[in-house]
Order: sequence, then C-alpha cells, then structure tokens
Amino acid sequence: MDTGESSTEPQAPAADEAPTPRRGWRRWAMDTRPLRIPAYRRLWSSTIVTAVGSQLTAVAVPKQIYDITGSSAWVGAASMAGLLPLIVFALWGGAVADTMDRRKLLLITNTGIAVTSVLFWLQAVTGLDSVAVLMLLLAVQQAFWGLNAPARNASIARLVPEDQLPAANALGSTVMQTGQVVGPLLAGVLIPVIGLPELYLIDALALCATVWAVYRLPSLPPLAAAVARRAGVREIAEGFRYISAHKVLLLSFLADIIAMVFGMPRALFPQLASETYAPYGEGLALGLLFAAIPIGAVVGGLLSGTFSRARRHGWMVIGAVVAWGVAITGFGLSGSLWLAVVFLAVAGVADMVSMVFRGAILLSAATDEMRGRMQGVFTVVVAGGPRLADVLHGTAGSVFGARTAVAGGGLLVVAAMLGLAFTVPSLRRYRI
Repeated sequence: MDTGESSTEPQAPAADEAPTPRRGWRRWAMDTRPLRIPAYRRLWSSTIVTAVGSQLTAVAVPKQIYDITGSSAWVGAASMAGLLPLIVFALWGGAVADTMDRRKLLLITNTGIAVTSVLFWLQAVTGLDSVAVLMLLLAVQQAFWGLNAPARNASIARLVPEDQLPAANALGSTVMQTGQVVGPLLAGVLIPVIGLPELYLIDALALCATVWAVYRLPSLPPLAAAVARRAGVREIAEGFRYISAHKVLLLSFLADIIAMVFGMPRALFPQLASETYAPYGEGLALGLLFAAIPIGAVVGGLLSGTFSRARRHGWMVIGAVVAWGVAITGFGLSGSLWLAVVFLAVAGVADMVSMVFRGAILLSAATDEMRGRMQGVFTVVVAGGPRLADVLHGTAGSVFGARTAVAGGGLLVVAAMLGLAFTVPSLRRYRI
C-alpha cells in the first residue's frame, strides 16, 4: 500500500488464491468475493434484513407525526431531533468501537435499536398519539444507531482482505441503497393493508434476525496496542488530530462534504416538480426525482465489477465526485423530466463509486485502533452534509431559482474537487 504514511496491516483473512480473470458478463457484474468469507457474509446478510426494515420505520415516524399534528413543520422538527443524538453518539461510538470488542458493541446497540422499535410499536398500537414520545424514541434510536454504525463499518477491515475492501463496500452500499428504494415503496403498499403500527413491528422482528447474525460473528477485540484505551473526550479529540495529520483521510472527508453540500439538490425537488416538471404530473415527477439517485446507486453497485478492483483509490474518488458534479449540472439544465431522471441516475452511479472508494480509504489508510473514530466522523459527515445542503439549496433556490441553484451547485462541485485534487496531491497519489 503506497500512502506515504505508516500504518499497520488490517487483521483480515489473507486471500487464499490469486484472483482469476473474469470473462464475459462477469467482468461487469458485482464482485462477490467477500461473500466467500463466512464472517463477512453474516454481517452483510444482517444488512439485507435491516435495510428494508429500517426504511419502514423511517416512513412510519413522519407519517404518524403528520397524522397527529397535520403539520410538516413538526415532521421537520422531528428530523432535527434525531440529528443531534446521531452526531454526538456517532463521535463517541467511534471512540468506544476502538476500545472494546466490536462484536459485543454491535450486539448491545442492535438490541437497543430493536427494543426501540418495539416501543414504537407499543405507542402506536395503544393509540398514545404523543409527538413528544415519538421524538424521544427517535432520539434514542438515532443515538443507538450512532453507536452502531462506526463499529459495523470498522469491523469490515478485520473480516476481509485489504484488496477486497472496495468490493465489500459495494456489496453493503448496494443493499442499503436498495432498501431506500424498496422500503418506502413497501411501506406505501402496507400502510393501507396492515396499518401503521405493524410497520414498527416488522422492523423490530427484522432487527432480531440482525442480532442473531451479529451473535454468530467472531470476537473482534481491540488489537494489543489499544487494550488499555478509554472512550472519552480526549480520545475523540485524538481522532480529529489523527485526521488532520493524515491528509488522505482529511481529503476523503472533504470530498464527500464538497459533493453533498454543494451538489445534493433534494430540497429543490418539490419546487422543480411543481414548476419545471408540472406538465408531467407533479406527483409522478416528485416520485421519480427522489427515486432516481438511489436507483442509479443500485445499478452502480450491481455493475461494481467494472471498478471495484481498481487500485488507484484516490483517483477513483476524484473522478466520481467530478462526475457527480457534472451530472448534477446536467440535471439543473434539463427541461425534460426524463432527461433529468437520467442525469440523477448517473449521479447515483457516481455517488456509489465515491462511497465505495472513500470507505475503502478510511478502512485501509487508518490503523485499527483509529478505525472506529474514523467511521464515527464518517457517519457524522454522511448525516450532516445532506442536511446542510437542504438549507443551502433551499435558500439559493428561493433567490436564484431552482434550476440555476442546482446547475450552479454542480459546477461548484466540479471546481472545488478539481481545485482540491490538484493543490493537495495526497489523494491523487493514494493507491493500494
């Protein structure tokens, strides 16, 4: 691994044989080598179960709040109520993941999330109709998720060889993106048939399957050098100092911030559906706009065999973020709904490539005793970037118009990413 910085090799299984060339359609299809490793296969299988289940709750909570209040403002407030616990506990959870057995932490946090889903079901089935209770449960659930995500992501490098990290990330990201498409559609079908409370119950049952899959994982204790560490404010601050001292890690975070803050236009989808694409039907336009990026990401994951074996991870991130910016610019300039959907789908493919290689960089460039904290920061960036984008794009759309704001944001992504890549060479040089 050529990083220009010292690091320890991840404690993952070595490849048992040299990879054979893939011919025909297999050159394009998803690289499934990590699924040959039983431990990773269990972790990935648990993700399949929860990817859809979590989206059922993600639909049910705002639906129930809106049913109680009749106000979209309360729906937005609930979303923000979950953000602060997610940020705080993701940062702390990253430090915890570096100090204790990650399997044990995953068992505790997945159990906590499952119990929270049961409480969601209980308040719904008893007709409590309390927004305060819903917001409290949402905050608790997001806190458990913040503790869970860094441990889950940091564990991957201990389960698969370094050269398979992009493939493992592609497998996981594809499942999550599929859940974002299938989950809301399934919720929309199920609510009129079985009712809102049962969505929470389905999620809780799915999480029980996840707990069982995690229970069957091997023990993942800290490596010898990290056994005596604590998980406090000093350790969290040490993680940020580690990022600032390792430019490739810092640049991987900045790449995501550039792409999401300047180039995520979802706050303008309702305005575009109502104004620019109204002749196609506002409801149809809005649904297609929201679905296009996740669908593109799923397609990118299914075809990840075309890129998951690349070794120049830095250039892959740079190219993906630039492609995202170009696609978002094209979306902003599109007067046709169908052309707009195509551009958003291309953006989704680019986002998948970016996620795969940014994740691989975080797992391969950081030492094991720092991986949890790196994943904690990653969780915060992923959660916070789109929300900042909502504020920025919503304001810009009101001032300059929706299409101008979208196209301008896409151009800013391209300019900022190219400027960052060529002024700071660490990301360009990174490869395994």
